[in-house]
Amino acid sequence: MRGAQLRGSIPDSQTRDDRPLGGLIQAMSRAFVNEDATFEPEPRYSLPDPESPYFDEAAARALLEGANAGNTMSAEKATGLRWGEARLVPHVEALIREAEEAGDTRMARLGKRFLRKAAEVG
Repeated sequence: MRGAQLRGSIPDSQTRDDRPLGGLIQAMSRAFVNEDATFEPEPRYSLPDPESPYFDEAAARALLEGANAGNTMSAEKATGLRWGEARLVPHVEALIREAEEAGDTRMARLGKRFLRKAAEVG
């Protein structure tokens, strides 16, 4: 397809140095442009100081809430802890009981998933 031109593309006759910004800008296929995408800011987690005796409980809750929102990575980033962190197991177990008592099967399921990961990591 040599010589065919896409709208906004650089003609073959131009060298790299002749192109705007040395050819660093290229036309992008519309297949990769999501014009309907909306910006969603990272969730914010209210966490006590990491030295606080309440930090692990809050971190466990934040990790489960992040997973519930489909954004575990943001909770890991906020807490500095990974999904399945062994030191959080007692707090996650308490959150599972709390969720089951409240009838929140989704949060209980996520807690159990956390416990499985903690057992894998060992």
